[in-house]
Amino acid sequence: MDVPPPETLDLPTGTARVEWRRSSRARRVSLRVDSRCGVVIVTLPPRASHRSGMALLMSHVDWVADRLAALPEAVPFADGATVPICGVSHRIRHVPSARGGAWLHDDELHVSGAPEFLRRRVLDFLRAEARRRLTALVAAKAALGGVVPKRVTVKDTSSRWGSCAADKSLAFSWRLVMAPEFVQDYVAAHEVAHIGHMHHGPLFWAQVERLTPHTKAAIAWLKRDGARLQRMG
Repeated sequence: MDVPPPETLDLPTGTARVEWRRSSRARRVSLRVDSRCGVVIVTLPPRASHRSGMALLMSHVDWVADRLAALPEAVPFADGATVPICGVSHRIRHVPSARGGAWLHDDELHVSGAPEFLRRRVLDFLRAEARRRLTALVAAKAALGGVVPKRVTVKDTSSRWGSCAADKSLAFSWRLVMAPEFVQDYVAAHEVAHIGHMHHGPLFWAQVERLTPHTKAAIAWLKRDGARLQRMG
């Protein structure tokens, strides 16, 4: 069956964009709110109808409205906007006549070139900085834990800050570069610990504690402020 086109839903708190997905692996209709772009995602199994998806959506309309209302304000990467880097606020400053892409200068992130390239250059800078910092953290944690990761990659994920594959490849959200350093330290340690313990049992958490002193504080920070990072860009 075809995928229904996007549509707009009227909610008590305003309007919401609804996007539809169809998945061959889905066994039932599911519903979620994409915190990055503030849209409602309805996933349909292969034979499910638009009507069944809309029925689920309307039965959870209050939940959807509450989730959307709770989202932090979106912060686009634009001249004059403020972006945190390692938890420290930096103002984006467009310097069109300069060269060099994007670079830090005191408490500002300078970006050269035409205005239409500004957002992409900020993203490229933050991704590269995230890759540099997290690769170094992983190397240090892996040496401490006596393990060897296969590779370290940086992605734009919405549900997990990091992951460890069965082949010992580690992946992280580039958005972690905006979090404080102690949060980055914890997430790196968490994923390195998974190389030897592909579970969340006592042995895994004991290894995490050996690799970082920041577990409790970092988990609390991500629960409290993590959604804010997803709304930037």
